[in-house]
Amino acid sequence: MKRSTAVLALSQLLAIANGQSACPSPSGDIRPSVASGYSLQVVATGLSEPRGLAIDNEGHLLVVEQGSGTISSHVISEANGCVTAGESSVVVAEGLSLNHGIWINGTTLYASNANSVYSWAYDPAARFVNNQEELITNMNNSGHTTRTLLLSQQVPGMMVVSRGSGSNLDPASTTIEGGTAQVKAFNLNNRTDVYDWDNDGLLLAWGVRNEVGLVEHPVTGGIWGVENSADQISRDGVDVSNNNPGEELNFFGYLNGTEYADQGANFGYPYCLSVWNTTELPNSQSLSTGEQFAFDSLSALNNENRTDEYCASTASPRLVFQAHMAPLDIKFNNSGTEAYVTFHGSWDRDQGVGYKLSLVQFENGQPADPSDSLTAATDIVANEDNSLLSTRGYGLRQSRSHFHVL
Repeated sequence: MKRSTAVLALSQLLAIANGQSACPSPSGDIRPSVASGYSLQVVATGLSEPRGLAIDNEGHLLVVEQGSGTISSHVISEANGCVTAGESSVVVAEGLSLNHGIWINGTTLYASNANSVYSWAYDPAARFVNNQEELITNMNNSGHTTRTLLLSQQVPGMMVVSRGSGSNLDPASTTIEGGTAQVKAFNLNNRTDVYDWDNDGLLLAWGVRNEVGLVEHPVTGGIWGVENSADQISRDGVDVSNNNPGEELNFFGYLNGTEYADQGANFGYPYCLSVWNTTELPNSQSLSTGEQFAFDSLSALNNENRTDEYCASTASPRLVFQAHMAPLDIKFNNSGTEAYVTFHGSWDRDQGVGYKLSLVQFENGQPADPSDSLTAATDIVANEDNSLLSTRGYGLRQSRSHFHVL
């Protein structure tokens, strides 16, 4: 099974630029189509499972390479309308099994592994780090081991961190004390010691299975996340996993003092998941797309049966997306009217989906579409042929590229 290691850049959050057909284009079996008015090109290859991307103040591309556990730095050059990175590449940080999270704030670099969040003093001109510090720790669990980072631009020093569940349906996530499947914020300006995940931090949400993408709205300061939902789900003895549950766009409130009643709320996981396709759910007459539903309890959850009525009392997503597309990142444009979401692709359905970048319209800091919309996401980059994506086995799922929006 091969894995693509290309980083794909899209100008102006995907580059509106026509006539760049001479620029390097993706290769391999899975071919992208690109919406009118946008163009796409390959910027760098030869990376070891790239996950997180950032741009420093000198314009260097920083990449978390999960395969090597490092952060690499690449000089970006532009010629004839084409952007390339890779010239004079150096390793900036290594030795910590860094695997996903990254943030750059002037001369401070942040990154994460399964257990901890770290910072370094960073010289962007020399591309050199020193003074490594551990900021947050005690996050290690099996299963989902990436720790997404978001440093608030409206409230200096506030770092938002996502910790995923320990398994598909994680018993530890049934309580706040379990510590998994949560999103928290930490005040780095007031830190006197290493923060302990279980005992420190401001809880923004729990019962969120794997919030891989986090973003702050540039106008309102609202904190948003995109969630990878569960696999292999049945309801009333019927396998409903082909088109349920939906992947989620969740709202977690604010860090800037704006009041929000559901801040720190329970989003239902692992007992409750979100409806995408109502017609394939047994006894779903009272349910709509975007609402939470109960499903067959597993022994891993001690057979604690929950009902749709219980699930209705938990916090619901603001939007849902096609099941199993696996959102990986989300970024707003400068005005906060457009959110770009990347999806790295499926495995638990008869026909593969995902491997795309889509646009969600926002108005006044909230999605323009209602929560039961099936069409809120407009594809910008998508597959020409979904039949090349995997079905119920892992197969080609392992050859997906990782799109990130810069």
